[in-house]
Amino acid sequence: MAGDLLSLPEAILLGIVEGITEFLPISSTGHLLVVSDLIGFGQGDAANAADTYAIAIQFGAILAVFALYRMRVWSMMQGAVGRDTNGLSVLKALVVAFLPAALLGAVLGDRIKDALFGPLPVAVAWAIGGLVLLVWAPRGGTTSLHQLSLRSSLIIGVAQGVALWPGVSRSLVTLIAGLAIGLSLAAAIEFSFLLGLITLTAATVFDTARNGGELIDMFGIATPLVGVVTAFITALIAVRWMVNYLNSRSLAIFGWYRLCIAAMAFALMATNAL
Repeated sequence: MAGDLLSLPEAILLGIVEGITEFLPISSTGHLLVVSDLIGFGQGDAANAADTYAIAIQFGAILAVFALYRMRVWSMMQGAVGRDTNGLSVLKALVVAFLPAALLGAVLGDRIKDALFGPLPVAVAWAIGGLVLLVWAPRGGTTSLHQLSLRSSLIIGVAQGVALWPGVSRSLVTLIAGLAIGLSLAAAIEFSFLLGLITLTAATVFDTARNGGELIDMFGIATPLVGVVTAFITALIAVRWMVNYLNSRSLAIFGWYRLCIAAMAFALMATNAL
């Protein structure tokens, strides 16, 4: 029966994991992969549908960022029709930054999934990212969002391509790249969120259109929607918390978290629990 392979508690749990981790620099893909393995979700015939569900619930996180940054999105829409110069500058920068990861994903996506979608690559990426945050985290500069050049946007976009390795975190690499090329912290955070809005929307629409039928056949409609709503609520909370937290504190907390979660993952693998 459709829906039996995705219980309500599982939908809520995975929605919470997605919402909390999507825009924080700790890797939503890595967390979803490990949590799914631990609870035995998406095994056997449901594997493809589970992969699609993990992407589909991103829609909740996407809506959260859209709600929080709706005025910036409106500015870009106005810029697209020649009514907002700053909005047009930001829109151009986002399009340029989006392209590298989109091309890499189209060309190497299946190979990356086959080679790297497992607990060990995720744990390694968590650990490396944690060390980067603790040892080398650029302070940023004073460049505002609408002052971002297309060349700098491309650098951030290339960095985003690295996040195709699960566990790296798209938010982590785009945030660090933004700070490294001189964006202010506030601008780097906002650009990372807006770039995620475009990237995740494209991935969600593409994969849901291609595999949505199988998702519904396996899990139904109502239970996955609960996961989407849960992701929306928790992403709202997580994004607001992150912005407020980084107003007065460093990125170090995320570095320590990544090292701790990596150590837990290694321990679980050593005991064959993962």
